[in-house]
Amino acid sequence: MKYNHPNISKCIVALSLVLMFSCKHNEKETPLIQAPKNAAYTSDTLQLSKEAYYDRVLGALVGSAIGDAMGASTEMWHRKDIQLKYGYITGLTPAERVQSPEGTWENNLLQGATTDDTRWKFLMTEYVTQSEGKPNARSFSKFINGYYGQLTKNLSDAGLATQTDLLDQKMEQIDWIKEWARVSLAYQNGMDAYTRALNRFYGGEMSCAGQLYAPMFGLIANNTEDAYALGYEHSLFDIGYAKDITASVSAMTHMALRTHDMDSILNVVPFTDLEGYQDSRLVGRIPYNIWVASTNQVRGIKKITAERDSLTEYIIGNVVPPQNYPGSAIDWEQQEMSYAFLEKEQKAIPFHSGEIWQILITGLAFGEGDFLKTIQYIVNYGRDNDTVAAVAGMVLGAKTGYQNLPKEIKEEVVKVNRDYLGIDLVAMARKITQLKYP
Repeated sequence: MKYNHPNISKCIVALSLVLMFSCKHNEKETPLIQAPKNAAYTSDTLQLSKEAYYDRVLGALVGSAIGDAMGASTEMWHRKDIQLKYGYITGLTPAERVQSPEGTWENNLLQGATTDDTRWKFLMTEYVTQSEGKPNARSFSKFINGYYGQLTKNLSDAGLATQTDLLDQKMEQIDWIKEWARVSLAYQNGMDAYTRALNRFYGGEMSCAGQLYAPMFGLIANNTEDAYALGYEHSLFDIGYAKDITASVSAMTHMALRTHDMDSILNVVPFTDLEGYQDSRLVGRIPYNIWVASTNQVRGIKKITAERDSLTEYIIGNVVPPQNYPGSAIDWEQQEMSYAFLEKEQKAIPFHSGEIWQILITGLAFGEGDFLKTIQYIVNYGRDNDTVAAVAGMVLGAKTGYQNLPKEIKEEVVKVNRDYLGIDLVAMARKITQLKYP
């Protein structure tokens, strides 16, 4: 009979464990490949002299007002109706239209007059220069509520009830901001109240709300990522991917302060996605998909090289350039093709954020950085043309600077807004510059 001493068995087990761990210790592990990290599109803080910064800021404000003013007379029109009355709009036209809360606050104003797009730039100048600390959603909400409160308080002025015309004027100002104040007031009362109010804002449409004011954050931000974050933080009135669009127009405006290269400005979109929209299941990042479709469409259209005879025959039968059109026949054919693309993609409501964004990107790509060509392209397409042109004008104005904007147009817009609308664009630029360079 064979006998195994228990101590010998324990020694054998211990020796086996030592040998096993010794072998594992000698094995070399292959380093794992790390997940890539995205670099910031612009990580450095904006470096401009005070004078250069002021010129760019004034250019952005006046550029936006030019776009607003050039579209004011034909806001929401179809392009064929624009062509019937004006031919091709190349500059300012009288704001021949009925007053409205979102539009002009008086009937049939002078050329150079603007709408709510420019009023929002005025309000935002007051907001960013009054803010204590970094602007945020709660401070923005309080600012809107405070402005609304000022207007409603004025209704209690003695004698106002007997001055019916003055009462109408006050009520129109309230009607403009009331839709926004409903959401802003609810924001201070908790998420449930805010969600209910937001979902009925302008009928629950995915409106272009944030695009009216968010480009202003691009002027005060340190870099594109900061601009995107500020825009997104203040997108209180946006739903869904409209928030991404709002943040993107802020980032594009900031990039325009840094470069004259249009591709670099447009490329902010694919390279700045702080909220990770591109990782969304099934649909990805819709504003980026729109960006790709629009830039590819323009790129393809620009490659058209038809023979003069066949092109002339086509134009005679189909696409005759409108009166005053400054380009060639083939230029107009390309423009009409891009208009047809936009018309095919249009939404039920002209101020849908996605539609505004698509026209904006298509217009910026088609205009190739030329201020007047781009604004003319957008205005003559119609739809919510003053809003799109105001956003494009701010981006291109920031790129170009005030000194290089069209002389007669810029001077008239500055004068009309200051003398007739009470909006001093020069004073606004000075206040923003003082904020950046105290």
